[in-house]
Amino acid sequence: MAMMATILTGCTKQQKVLVLYYSQTGTTQTVAEELQKQLGADIERIEAAVPYDGDFGATIERSRQERESGEVPELNPLNINLDNYDVIFIGYPIWFGTYAMPIATLVKENDFAGKTVVPFCTFGSGGLGSSIEALKEALPKADVRQGYGVRQARIEAAPKEIERFLIENGFKEGTVAPLPDYSEQVPVTEEDSLIFDAACFGYQFPLGTPVTVGKRETEESTDYKFTVKSRGFNGEEGTSTIYVTVGNDENAKPEFTEVVR
Repeated sequence: MAMMATILTGCTKQQKVLVLYYSQTGTTQTVAEELQKQLGADIERIEAAVPYDGDFGATIERSRQERESGEVPELNPLNINLDNYDVIFIGYPIWFGTYAMPIATLVKENDFAGKTVVPFCTFGSGGLGSSIEALKEALPKADVRQGYGVRQARIEAAPKEIERFLIENGFKEGTVAPLPDYSEQVPVTEEDSLIFDAACFGYQFPLGTPVTVGKRETEESTDYKFTVKSRGFNGEEGTSTIYVTVGNDENAKPEFTEVVR
């Protein structure tokens, strides 16, 4: 049986917590279950009445048609009452740079007034920031907080990252060493470019050319913040920020963690 979850705010009030998520492939479910475990929270899965059960291309095409028509998918009824919760973690994969369409239905049907909403997501390259902004716009009566996101290719990093995220944001007791700021951006060196190329190798879309980089050293890794010039699908030149991490282990390989466009 699920246990009614609580977190401490200050030292006075206990709040009921829910992890509510939509997952098509199971990746977002993995993150949701890790959050549930670390929080001791209740958990509920969102289901589309007509599942997105096609391959990647079919899902994208259906989602595109829904967005262009302004339609949202019907959802199966939830098994819980949202009114019973104070803090709701809402999880989703990123589609077209924002939350998946079942979440569009969720926020259309529920205003989450007076609730603390904590987004979390999984993605191929990025979309956490843009989806948070979309949630803030869709839920003006809720307190939408900073969220957590992880690339599908790095899902094994989620447990440790989630623990830091929860502690830093006051949802879990404990202490973590503060992360240092990135250094000022400077022109990339040949070595920096090799690290960038190694991190982005094999990604299905070109990510552009790194121009400048800032760095920071942590207890576990060296992190890079690259400013990158690239061309969008419309052919227009643009600038993005790509974050790369290299673990301190001897055999660690560079990984890009997020693209912010």
